[in-house]
Amino acid sequence: MRLLNRSAGRLSRYRRGPIAGLVVLLLGLLLTGGLYAAFAPAQADSTESQEELVKEGRELFLVGCAFCHGQNGEGVLTQGGDQYGPALTDVGAAAVDFQVGTGRMPMAAPGAQAPRKEVVYTDAEIEALSAYVASLGTGPEIPDPELYDTSTLSEEEYEEYVVRGGQIFLANCTACHNFEGSGGAMPRGGYAPKIRGVEPKHIYEAMLTGPQSMDTFSDGNIPPDDKKAVIAYLETLDEQPNYGGFTLGSLGPVSEGMVAWFIGIGGLVAFAIWIAAQTTRTNKKDGADA
Repeated sequence: MRLLNRSAGRLSRYRRGPIAGLVVLLLGLLLTGGLYAAFAPAQADSTESQEELVKEGRELFLVGCAFCHGQNGEGVLTQGGDQYGPALTDVGAAAVDFQVGTGRMPMAAPGAQAPRKEVVYTDAEIEALSAYVASLGTGPEIPDPELYDTSTLSEEEYEEYVVRGGQIFLANCTACHNFEGSGGAMPRGGYAPKIRGVEPKHIYEAMLTGPQSMDTFSDGNIPPDDKKAVIAYLETLDEQPNYGGFTLGSLGPVSEGMVAWFIGIGGLVAFAIWIAAQTTRTNKKDGADA
């Protein structure tokens, strides 16, 4: 017992001495240096890879986009002062991923609206272009898959999302895209495109960025969970069976009324004129015989 007390007393004196403080300081420096060596290289590599991605995106931008949008994304004006290509300084990566990922950009020629066509760039090139444009200013980022992927929902959750998404879609989207998402005409030569069969990511990005004539539905207007609900509703439209017949663009009573007037009533009027013409010929023939 006395031996243990003496050993404890010696350790207590050593802890209070200047050497003990120096040892603790050295251990702290070694621990800090080890943690920095473990984590700092990963951050440096990430920063370096992002810089390389932005550099690659700028090279692609100068070749395929700068003619309309300017060498630094500042936009290009015509001699008359009209906007030839809009500025991209604050559109964000999501806008680029949507426009280029759906083939709308680059445009073959200026027009009222960029139509959807075959995608020109690869996924890696689209990622680089998005990173470069994102570096020019602020703007929404490319959404994470969890924001638009409905496969993670249970069956009950999915049904709830479909009902809620249908209400949101009918209140905010049917005026342009019609109740079935088949699209429709817009003023000044534009049109609301068909949104059935579109990838969920691009639907989410379109709501987030408001491409062309479309309104921008930020997370303050339509929260991310409600955007996901709209996507779930549109997926159910894709799954609806086609019972045959003429869909007439699925435009509802407008196209059906036009068919009724021009074909239905028009056909009856033409038939009545034909009957009248036959009657006139018959009367003339009977008069000539008499």
